Amino acid sequence: MIANSASDARSSEQDLRKQLIEARAVDVMVAVGPNLFYTVTLPCTLWFLDRGKAGTPRADSVLFIDARHIYRQIDRAHRDWTAAQIGFIANLVRLYRGETLDFTLGGEGAESKLKEVFGQKPKYADVAGLCKVASLSEVEGQGWSLNPGRYVGVAAGEAVSDEDFKAQL
Repeated sequence: MIANSASDARSSEQDLRKQLIEARAVDVMVAVGPNLFYTVTLPCTLWFLDRGKAGTPRADSVLFIDARHIYRQIDRAHRDWTAAQIGFIANLVRLYRGETLDFTLGGEGAESKLKEVFGQKPKYADVAGLCKVASLSEVEGQGWSLNPGRYVGVAAGEAVSDEDFKAQL
């Protein structure tokens, strides 16, 4: 888990991201909303590194997931992920990697959500507001940013207006 600023910062952080990306080590980036970890109240990004992906078809890509809207509200100051939500995210990554799906965690809840989003015979596809596979050239074009929001975009009908932003602020 790394602060969001490290995903987008310039200078030495940018150089480090560039080196990790060019080494084909960055596999999956997951944006997480606030209050998901007891010691961190701010949004953060989970970085999944895999040096072994260099020899695979996904060597020149990075999967970005925006999971800021996926959570269960426990109380005013705390959120978590249900087993079904974790299973859904894990299987989304398995789809991207071409791995066998596993619903040990999340069971029917994770499976039904995966089928709802990716079809009855789930196959990875970019989904606006949720996930996008970006090529290394796209990442370079974004200044080596690893911020999922730059790639995933917003889901249809989910646009945030200036008024919505002011109300949230």
